[in-house]
Amino acid sequence: MANELKPCPCDIGDQFDYGGRGQEVQVGHIKAYVSKPSASTDKAVIVIHDIFGWQLPNTRYIADMLTTNGYVAICPDFFVGQEAWKPSNEWSSFDDWVKTRDAGKIDKEVDVVLNYLKEHCGAKRIGVIGFCWGGAAVQHLMLKNPHLKTGVSLYGVIKFFDEKCSLLHPTFFIFAEKDEIIPLEQVTLLEQKLKQNNKADYEVKIYPGQTHGFVHRKKENINPQDKPYIEEGRRDMINWLNKYM
Repeated sequence: MANELKPCPCDIGDQFDYGGRGQEVQVGHIKAYVSKPSASTDKAVIVIHDIFGWQLPNTRYIADMLTTNGYVAICPDFFVGQEAWKPSNEWSSFDDWVKTRDAGKIDKEVDVVLNYLKEHCGAKRIGVIGFCWGGAAVQHLMLKNPHLKTGVSLYGVIKFFDEKCSLLHPTFFIFAEKDEIIPLEQVTLLEQKLKQNNKADYEVKIYPGQTHGFVHRKKENINPQDKPYIEEGRRDMINWLNKYM
């Protein structure tokens, strides 16, 4: 995901060789990957993908991780059939590409997914997490959607806090210290805005030495120096969801 200071799309990182334990389903007008725990639960998490789309194995791996922690997890295609970004795409076309995929215009799809989770999965408590483009979408939803319990925005480009900064729900913001796409100055400004007029719980955490996408686009076994922070980010995400759901 790009920002004003450095309009550079993110690297896909380490692609997981992972098939997934869930299944693809049709949810209204969109497709989605759904993973369910063995025991019944009324807790569900919407997983919002990054620019590489809902079929990226890395994102499904995280969805299944949520499932092993007792949540129904659903990763819908928020690009609604449009192609995800490909590493082979020409970078110069990124700005035009992303303009047709606005992270702040997913409300129709979220409503469809919420209905599906309630009617078909028995969900009563629903949270949301998102990565990069999806992290920005989480920010949008935490400011607007009253039907969600909590959210975790992972390295989401900070774009929805220019005027309104009052969160409706507890929100956890994960950032990387060495993220070339989201400078620390933006993170500092976000914290200042959240302190000004915000009643919901929130936390902003910066992980030392990490780069954009570290929680879901780095493999622990080939990034040993990053492994503690990858695991810490995932653990913090789960703990936040457990606390507020």
